[in-house]
Amino acid sequence: MKKTVFTGSGVAIITPMHSDGSVNYEVLKELIEFQIQNGTDAIISCGTTGESATLSHEEHCKVIQFTIDQVAGRIPVIAGAGSNETAYAVELSKEAEKMGADALLVVTPYYNKTSQRGLIRHYNMVADNVNIPMILYNVPSRTGCNIQPETYVELAKHENIVAVKEASGNISAVAKTLSLCGDQLDVYSGNDDQVAAIMALGGKGVISVLANICPKEVHDMAQKILDGDVAGGVKMQLDYMKLADAMFMDVNPIPVKEAMNFMGYDCGECRLPLISMSDDMQERLKKVMKEYSLI
Repeated sequence: MKKTVFTGSGVAIITPMHSDGSVNYEVLKELIEFQIQNGTDAIISCGTTGESATLSHEEHCKVIQFTIDQVAGRIPVIAGAGSNETAYAVELSKEAEKMGADALLVVTPYYNKTSQRGLIRHYNMVADNVNIPMILYNVPSRTGCNIQPETYVELAKHENIVAVKEASGNISAVAKTLSLCGDQLDVYSGNDDQVAAIMALGGKGVISVLANICPKEVHDMAQKILDGDVAGGVKMQLDYMKLADAMFMDVNPIPVKEAMNFMGYDCGECRLPLISMSDDMQERLKKVMKEYSLI
């Protein structure tokens, strides 16, 4: 049985920006403390929600290092280290390990994609070059590449490949993966609307966008299920569905970054090609947030 990186709620934390587009480390510090104070179980730095696609290599590394230093061992820090170039994924993963990351989040290759055999070689190449746990990231809606349950069985044979963030949306495939892999591969929900379902099947928690604005609530939802109160967790899941859906009314992380701004955190805008929501969409988002007493 492999060591579990974390259980419960891991936040896919946003990367706040100044008005000139540079990273706002003062606000990032505030966000990290907000998460820890409200029970978040792990912080995922430089994932999709952290706008890793538009960070330079230097920025990417600096954000990860800042996050590790600020968290100071209080909870695990998981570094986004994926790429569609295997050699660069290896380089970034090795750097994140040197910085002190507790684990890596490595997305499937995107745009060029690959076959299932290619995924096995790609991930094993990364895993062979590090000595910290790897969480695979399957999000075919963003990458055009999907990991099949049978492929997870092969990948789980590597001692450093310990988990997957499953954002395919396919509950049947998740169930098959859990059935085939047993305790050799932990599964985290990558979708905020499927946390209870995946955890009820045996998942360990969630890597969440919603937790940026509701860290305590997402933690409590996951913890209820971990404690055996599945009905209580399901109720929270259903109660927060409208808010979770609102975080995806536009391309992630546009809505969640807008929401954090509405809550008083100076997080700025997303970098191009992502742009702010229309005035109409902003009003719709504010209305939902008011229903949950967030603003």
